Amino acid sequence: MRTASALAMMLVLGAVHCLSQSVGTTGLSSPNRGYQLLREDEDWSFLRDTNLRQDFWDPIKYIPIRNDGDWFMTIGGEAREVWEQIGNDNWGQAPYMNGYFNERYMLHFDVHYGKHVRTFVELKSGLNSFRIGGPRPIDEKKLDFQAAFLELSTGVHDNPVQLLVGRQELEYGSGRLIDVREGPNVRLSFTGFRLRLLTHSWQIDGLAVRPDEDNPGFFDNSPNHAVSFWGVYAVRPLPRSALLDTYYLGLDRAQATFQRGTAQEVRHSLGARFSRPIATDRPAWDFDYEALGQFGTFGSANIRAWTVASETGYRIPTIPLKPRFSIKADISSGDHPYSNPSTLGTFNPLFPKGNYFGVLATTGPGPINFVDLHPHVEAFSPRNVSFSFDWIFQWRESVEDGVYAVPGLLIRAADGSHARYVGDRPGTEIRWQATHHLWFQGDYGIFFAGPFLKQTQPGRNLNYWALWAGYKF
Repeated sequence: MRTASALAMMLVLGAVHCLSQSVGTTGLSSPNRGYQLLREDEDWSFLRDTNLRQDFWDPIKYIPIRNDGDWFMTIGGEAREVWEQIGNDNWGQAPYMNGYFNERYMLHFDVHYGKHVRTFVELKSGLNSFRIGGPRPIDEKKLDFQAAFLELSTGVHDNPVQLLVGRQELEYGSGRLIDVREGPNVRLSFTGFRLRLLTHSWQIDGLAVRPDEDNPGFFDNSPNHAVSFWGVYAVRPLPRSALLDTYYLGLDRAQATFQRGTAQEVRHSLGARFSRPIATDRPAWDFDYEALGQFGTFGSANIRAWTVASETGYRIPTIPLKPRFSIKADISSGDHPYSNPSTLGTFNPLFPKGNYFGVLATTGPGPINFVDLHPHVEAFSPRNVSFSFDWIFQWRESVEDGVYAVPGLLIRAADGSHARYVGDRPGTEIRWQATHHLWFQGDYGIFFAGPFLKQTQPGRNLNYWALWAGYKF
């Protein structure tokens, strides 16, 4: 608690200094000042030129260790405060309004020992107050390492190779399969090895890791030895700013639970993603299409599962509010334990992003055994305020399989119901980027229970709202 309080006080002092600076005026003359989802991806070495230092935090973003300029340290961090309120969680299994306060504090030290050796250490503290039933594993972690790895590199010449060893975060593609779980209070990390090769326009990552178990105390996290995760993920740019991702991912879980029961799961995923980023300077289409198949074994049964995910959007940045209109259409396979008992058909999303379906970040259904249609509209004001509204319609792909939460837990068994329609959820979000460092956000959503939920009971409407405030440096 003392560590969190000291960090919070330091952030308040920085916020007071920076509140008057808008995003549009911060860092105009400095390159690459954006804060990344993975803070290890930031490069502040340009601040060796003291003429580019203009922000309150710049003195600690580049701290020289030796005079040659390649030995330096960067310090950064964030504070995030969230009030969440959920009514009728799991559609009435918790038939009350559960409101609670989440705090997140993170602090990292990025040390470069020349061009070939680097260490990155990031501390995390996630605190939860007032939640009925106590904090979940995604809500509270008193203090621990989010990341602590050694990076060895061959340098910046042609075809560089990087080896990362230790605790680290993983985030690939759109986050549908591998993500840091940014929405919940406690982010996800892994322990193991990652090898990165840049060659002939390809970035190729090979990894062999175990997910870390989040225990609530002080420095008591450890790799989950019941779960192994490995694979190869390759990305290359294509013409017209498009990207191609291809990958193989393997997962071994000693105890995996689905509608049909619990057994050891050994699952292999082969897939590809084709995407183009959202336009920033002219009206244009953007898209994000992904498809993959899964095979392996579940106890004595085989695994045959699949998913197809799509998002197509059009943004008009040349008119007021710069609106963007998009629609998602996704489907993932469910199980048929009665009509096909020898094969598990439930798709496993592996380690997906926490807010897979928007503002319902930690509650509601996940991307397993589902079909959805998801229209979305967003707009941006000149004062760094963005607005969005979406509506999700969701069905079961297989009526013999149940509904699962985002992490893959079964939250509503099929229970003999043949209804496909799970329900629909309108949601809205408003976000204000007050300064380069400080942001505020409000979310609201309702999940209207459909025939499947009403038949399997309880089938109440679920509602959710949250107020967020964050500061990064």
